[in-house]
Amino acid sequence: MAQINSCLKRTFIVFNFFFAIIGGIIIGLAVLSQILTSAEEDQSMEGRGMGLIVLYVMGAITMLLGLLGAFGAYKEQKLSLVVFLVCMVIGAFLMIRAGIPAAIARPQVEGILEEKFRDLLPLNSASFQVKHMADTLQTQMHCCGLFSYTDWNDDIPASCQCSAEDEEKYECRMLSYSYLRQGRSIYSKPCFPILMHYVLLLADITLGVIFTLAALAVLGMVLSSIMIHQLRQANRTTILLSVPSIFTPGPPKYQELHNPPPPY
Repeated sequence: MAQINSCLKRTFIVFNFFFAIIGGIIIGLAVLSQILTSAEEDQSMEGRGMGLIVLYVMGAITMLLGLLGAFGAYKEQKLSLVVFLVCMVIGAFLMIRAGIPAAIARPQVEGILEEKFRDLLPLNSASFQVKHMADTLQTQMHCCGLFSYTDWNDDIPASCQCSAEDEEKYECRMLSYSYLRQGRSIYSKPCFPILMHYVLLLADITLGVIFTLAALAVLGMVLSSIMIHQLRQANRTTILLSVPSIFTPGPPKYQELHNPPPPY
């Protein structure tokens, strides 16, 4: 006999399947990131291994919790629901603890990065790794310099060059002979504002994911708590109160005083 409200049970199962799908999406993103970055062997990709491990672990835990919650609701198993509830409490606490400081630090990201990038100037006298990073940004983002093309002084690399095809798609500018030995068309936009756009977009997406998971964890806590309460109420032994015999009514008083008629 079902002990949990059927509507609540179906809602909780759907919620947990959605939770498991999110875990599968996280694992898929980790696999895609690993494929796209597998060919990169430079020093800028040294930290990708730890990031991929974190994605795999988060995806696996999310998927397993979703399946555990759905199983506990379907079988109306109290132990599975209690484990799910404990995990949701821990998950909500961790998400909120990580999300609030990140949201507070978000407006300071641009200033911190700008200070660090300005320490790399001038680019023409920077290390090989910094030059390689700048060349990669300029090639992929179609920009020149971190804050201006003057970051390279007079040694502007070929990655800044704007071809005839690029002039139709991107903003370019022609440098006069006072800066270079030959006139050259270069990208007019600096790289730092473009880079910051993607950094802040990634930060906003990360904050959205963190607080969305926190909200889902709180919702899971509420639903699982209600179902555990229903299971506890259904398992309680019903106590029937019996009326003591001392209060059993006796025969009417008029029967005691009634005298039968004498026989004839």
